[in-house]
Amino acid sequence: MADQQRFIDDNRAMWDDRAPAHAASRDYRVEEYRTDPDALSTVVAFDRQWLGDIAGRSAVHLQCHIGTDTISLARLGATPVVGLDLSPASIEQARGLAADTGDEVEFVVGPVDDAVELLGGRTFDLVYTGVGALCWLPDIDRWGGVVADLLAPGGTVFVRDAHPVLLSLDDEDDTFTLRYPYFETDEPITWTGDDTYVDVADHQVADLPSHEWNHGLGEIVTALLDRGLVVDHLVEHTWTDWPPWGLWEPVAPGFWALPEPLRAHLPTMFSVRARRPSST
Repeated sequence: MADQQRFIDDNRAMWDDRAPAHAASRDYRVEEYRTDPDALSTVVAFDRQWLGDIAGRSAVHLQCHIGTDTISLARLGATPVVGLDLSPASIEQARGLAADTGDEVEFVVGPVDDAVELLGGRTFDLVYTGVGALCWLPDIDRWGGVVADLLAPGGTVFVRDAHPVLLSLDDEDDTFTLRYPYFETDEPITWTGDDTYVDVADHQVADLPSHEWNHGLGEIVTALLDRGLVVDHLVEHTWTDWPPWGLWEPVAPGFWALPEPLRAHLPTMFSVRARRPSST
């Protein structure tokens, strides 16, 4: 447990370091949210087809980072909207952006494991995670319990994230190698570096360790099923919201995929939607 807390602390420090650089990055389009009240994140705009009409429905965004996806949920009419993230620096950026735009979003600092307590036992019509979230969680079964506890009767959880097959691979000279665990393990995969996944221009980021855990698709879905949630959408996709390696090619604004004919060889993302049955 002590080591796990160290892993979480390292990750918090890494996200604290990168939050200001991400907020300044053109890839997060933060200034566009300030100038265009209709601007939506690419992630939420794409997920809208599966979220349906969320106007007037309450929503919580777990692992919300600097809040652009969270604000996008509010702009689709969700209310109230809450974003939660373990990084105080990320939440500071999110709160500042919401204050500038006037979007009514509450932001809370804390880890996913403590979300039920931190949110005072409130329940929501939508639990949302966004892209690039689950790999930062050491225990996907515990996550499933948190999600279930946050869902109101009839509420929906929606997840779209990197496929665990993709996260188990390494790319060397455009050759895929099965290098990392597909299933959840106690020990994380540890990375160290002074880079990040978006263009941060002149904003330098520190050389800090971070720790990730993969979770098999069955483990993720079972974590929801074991809580009595009903899965009504499970799709494996062949594109990503970022180019994992140089081999990827753009297929639409904000999306990349393997070149043909490799595209049909590898699932690169997945999406799952599940609902908590209404009370009878």
